[in-house]
Amino acid sequence: MNDKTITIVSGLPRSGTSMMMMMLQAGGMPLLIDNIRQADDDNPKGYYEFERVKEIKHDKTWLPLAEGKAVKMISVFLQHLPSDYHYKVIFMRRKMEEILASQRQMLIRRGKDPDAVSDKKIAEVSSKHLQQLEEWLTKQPNMDILYVRYNDVLSDPRGQATRISHFLDGLVDPERMIHVVDMRLYRQRA
Repeated sequence: MNDKTITIVSGLPRSGTSMMMMMLQAGGMPLLIDNIRQADDDNPKGYYEFERVKEIKHDKTWLPLAEGKAVKMISVFLQHLPSDYHYKVIFMRRKMEEILASQRQMLIRRGKDPDAVSDKKIAEVSSKHLQQLEEWLTKQPNMDILYVRYNDVLSDPRGQATRISHFLDGLVDPERMIHVVDMRLYRQRA
């Protein structure tokens, strides 16, 4: 990896992206975060977000700040990344039932109607999005992708941290990464 490479942690919302950011930080990778979104009951250890990421379609001026760092970006924003950077994308996958249960719990905690859109509809839209995105990702010469299953990190943190360290050319220490994996936060199980 060179200093201009940007590491992106991506996936659907509630797929384990915050946990992965925490692991990368523990492993020694600098992060681009702003701490505007504070920890809460849904993410008691924090969200590890950089708010300007949400404006990537119209504002790319922040990208130089991400060079040599990791930044979290939900999957819908990936296609707006400019081609003049090299990206290492760690893409989190999680069982759809667990994502839906986690989103439902988040909506309830925020006083919103968890049934405004059916789980079936969300699952259909999300699955279609992931299929189209994965096809697009395979055609991006400036993106290296590592798919990481949330459940695999929980069941084999050392093995997954080692995979991630290899993917990032040894820039993170897998032994330090595994100490932040917290099974107590695995609350929505399928």
